[in-house]
Amino acid sequence: MADVLSVGVNLEAFSQAISAIQALRSSVSRVFDCLKDGMRNKETLEGREKAFIAHFQDNLHSVNRDLNELERLSNLVGKPSENHPLHNSGLLSLDPVQDKTPLYSQLLQAYKWSNKLQYHAGLASGLLNQQSLKRSANQMGVSAKRRPKAQPTTLVLPPQYVDDVISRIDRMFPEMSIHLSRPNGTSAVLLVTLGKVLKVIVVMRSLFIDRTIVKGYNESVYTEDGKLDIWSKSSYQVFQKVTDHATTALLHYQLPQMPDVVVRSFMTWLRSYIKLFQAPCQRCGKFLQDGLPPTWRDFRTLEAFHDTCRQ
Repeated sequence: MADVLSVGVNLEAFSQAISAIQALRSSVSRVFDCLKDGMRNKETLEGREKAFIAHFQDNLHSVNRDLNELERLSNLVGKPSENHPLHNSGLLSLDPVQDKTPLYSQLLQAYKWSNKLQYHAGLASGLLNQQSLKRSANQMGVSAKRRPKAQPTTLVLPPQYVDDVISRIDRMFPEMSIHLSRPNGTSAVLLVTLGKVLKVIVVMRSLFIDRTIVKGYNESVYTEDGKLDIWSKSSYQVFQKVTDHATTALLHYQLPQMPDVVVRSFMTWLRSYIKLFQAPCQRCGKFLQDGLPPTWRDFRTLEAFHDTCRQ
């Protein structure tokens, strides 16, 4: 590392520049000490003023002199080489037309980006592994004795199996109706109607939820050709907020070994919005904040919170 840093650097000038910085700091300190002490040690006012001005000018000249010396030394120090050879790729830096074909600089940038990506990926992996046991369906009150056996981890499950799972979930919640359709082959799209509060479009890939769109009960969920509109957002800010929270819930409920439990846990969480406009915030006790009801539902307790109160 020392060899790399010393390439292109005048070490003697570098040492002198450090001493010049110390001298400049001392000169500046003397200027402030002069201003702090003011006019004193003279009998007459005129004598005190002349002595103060002369002393202050001398200190300013010292600062100017030290600053000029530091600028001179900084030009002699030079710049460290930006070349960090990566094995034989260091030969690319010898290309005389590097401004036209900057392969080496691009390679260095890609190498740094790759190292940073690997570092952050390692951090993310550690955090996800720590939370893997917490993001389970046990938080939704599913008993371990009644938990079904693990289903195949493959992404492709028989459509009949998916229909049976959705049908069982539909029977679990009387205030929630689920209509299943397959407009594009085997992938299912659910239209979930929660009382007279809201409607949710759930796009599924086999038994894995890919996307959710939450809209108001009176909003249209169909396109002009009669198909479910899986792209348009709600016209109301409250349901846009709920859509964002539903996307967060999809990331929270992750159990690839048992996708049916994930779907049931998500639907249980979604059902808690049946009192979206009736439940007060559990922290501030208010029904409205900035014109919006409590749109956040806790993943474990299903309690209602405003978006700013849940922190």
